[in-house]
Amino acid sequence: MNASARWINDYLDPPASPDEQAECLTRAGFPMETREEVTLPDGGKDTRQDIELTSNRGDCLSHVGLAREIAAVSGRRLKPPQSKNLAKGAKASSIINVENREKRLCPLYTARVIRGVKVGPSPAWLQERLIARGDIPRNNIVDASNFVLFELGQPTHCFDLATLKGSKIIIRKAKPNEPFLPIGEGAVEVKLNADDLVIADAERIVAIAGVKGGALTAVTNSTRDILIEAATFSPVAVRNTGRRLGISSDSQYRFERGVSPGQIERAADRLVEIVLQIAGGELCQGVVSDGAPIPALRQVSMRCDRCRAIIGVQIADEQMRDLLARLNLQPKLERGVIHCTIPHERLDLEREIDLIEEVARLSGTDTIPVAQSISVRVAARQPTELARRAVSDALVGMGYVETVTHSLIAEPHAAAFVPPGMTPLRTAEGRTVAEPVLRPSILPSLLRVLAHNRDNGVNDVRLFESASTFAMLQNTPTERVNLGLLAPDEGQGLREVRGAIDRLVQMIHGNDAAVSAEPLNAMPWFAPGATLKIGDEALGQCGVIAPGVMRLFGLAGSFIGAEIGLPEHYRRYPPETEAQALPAFPAIERDVSAIIDERTPWAQMWQAMSALRLQHAETIEFVTTFRGKQIGAGKKSLTLRIRFRAPDRTLKHEEVDPQMHKALEALKATFKAEIRA
Repeated sequence: MNASARWINDYLDPPASPDEQAECLTRAGFPMETREEVTLPDGGKDTRQDIELTSNRGDCLSHVGLAREIAAVSGRRLKPPQSKNLAKGAKASSIINVENREKRLCPLYTARVIRGVKVGPSPAWLQERLIARGDIPRNNIVDASNFVLFELGQPTHCFDLATLKGSKIIIRKAKPNEPFLPIGEGAVEVKLNADDLVIADAERIVAIAGVKGGALTAVTNSTRDILIEAATFSPVAVRNTGRRLGISSDSQYRFERGVSPGQIERAADRLVEIVLQIAGGELCQGVVSDGAPIPALRQVSMRCDRCRAIIGVQIADEQMRDLLARLNLQPKLERGVIHCTIPHERLDLEREIDLIEEVARLSGTDTIPVAQSISVRVAARQPTELARRAVSDALVGMGYVETVTHSLIAEPHAAAFVPPGMTPLRTAEGRTVAEPVLRPSILPSLLRVLAHNRDNGVNDVRLFESASTFAMLQNTPTERVNLGLLAPDEGQGLREVRGAIDRLVQMIHGNDAAVSAEPLNAMPWFAPGATLKIGDEALGQCGVIAPGVMRLFGLAGSFIGAEIGLPEHYRRYPPETEAQALPAFPAIERDVSAIIDERTPWAQMWQAMSALRLQHAETIEFVTTFRGKQIGAGKKSLTLRIRFRAPDRTLKHEEVDPQMHKALEALKATFKAEIRA
């Protein structure tokens, strides 16, 4: 925040030099970033200091707030401004009505009316304060509002009362595409949406709540009656609207950090007093307001022993009480516990530890002992992290390269990968025009990396990435962490990628875990594709990337892609395993090639063979699939291998032959198979 050294001294007794102010604020935790000497219009000198503030100390976004910190650190006396109620005119409620329809977003809205003001240049003392801070004086009404903003940290706004329609102020949500013209040179009309909180009269919007006033109701040289707004608004609502519209203001900056309803009356009284002093006029009686009751002052207690234990410094109970009293916390010491009443502006003081921090700041952080060494015990890695590393190492060993890509992608790339029943999730930031969509899949990111590598002459590349994917499901944003794989199709179809997935699943679930695949037609970016499952639990999908999708990324050729939710299973790592003795006797393996219908999946054949419970059968394995003219259209030749082994002796072929005969007959009966070998 830019602050004037002379302005700060208006509230300090005795005054402090710019160097003393900078030193005290640094000790309080607010270092000076830059300093600039300023020559005022009357030839006087001032010092403009840019003070660095933390985001939770909105109370210091004012000259009185900074003076309070300097007084607390240095022991000076704080002289805050005092205002008087000078109301003489008619009742304000007979002139204006306030209707607050959004008390959650606007806890309190107040309006005061001054009639008969004379708009003109501000007096020299007011202009000098604003110029020293780096602002440009406008007129006495606007300058008075800005003065109170920078003096007390409470935003206010002045409307030309004659321009308000229907003698009414309404706090409401904007209508979709409702127009609004902000105040300021070169301002252009903006369209609001139903999430924006606005101040309106009976016919139109006159201000964006907490962000910007309107040009149509601004104070001009012809203004005679003014309405003074002093209110507080939801920090989130102010921030969202301001950022979406690309509009910023000093008021918005303060509302984003929190303004308590308890601060409103003091600031409004101060503004009224200054306006009457420099612009004349008559204050109407009463305040027209609508909102929730002002919250009671918080009570926070601190144990003195706990404070000493935390900061490691032996400070007497009475000294702690005196330090907290400098911050106007009204501390009361009772049996080793200090009870504080927190002022409205100190929104950051909520717990005991907050008061301990205040004691540490004011007593001097340089007095806190620093240990020469710290004992650190390194915690064991979490199973999820161990699993992630194991999966990455395994894929690298298989020839895959890990990528790290941005979650934002172009809209055409996202549209090609949106799952059925979902819609893309777009960002509201204007800086992401080229790539405004959060990726619904990892595959478009991998395809972009593949295209980049091919453009640079690297053709044989296998890629993987573990990252979040996003989409909208029934107007609710969803996020899921997936593992994506991309590999060239080298004539083996899905077998290579499927083999990698099988291995990864066994690493997480154990060697007995099995992945099943079912044909998939619902994902248009696969042609063909398959749904992968672990038992009855869906794991993900894999398939050949559709040619149209490949062309969208400027790619040619055939690539296999997979996207699985394996990261959700990492918590099960490492799997429980049991060591088994190696077989003591050799096995007999028999291969069978059967011509079956093209639509018959391997999983169905495996289930049929397993159901036979062949004697001494140890495993039933898939070997290969062959398609060709000699097989015939709509047919395929599937080769499977049955391994037989006895635990107590070496089997003879005569013992296996009856089991194989049973298997062959089952294939013929169940699948109408023609046995090739």
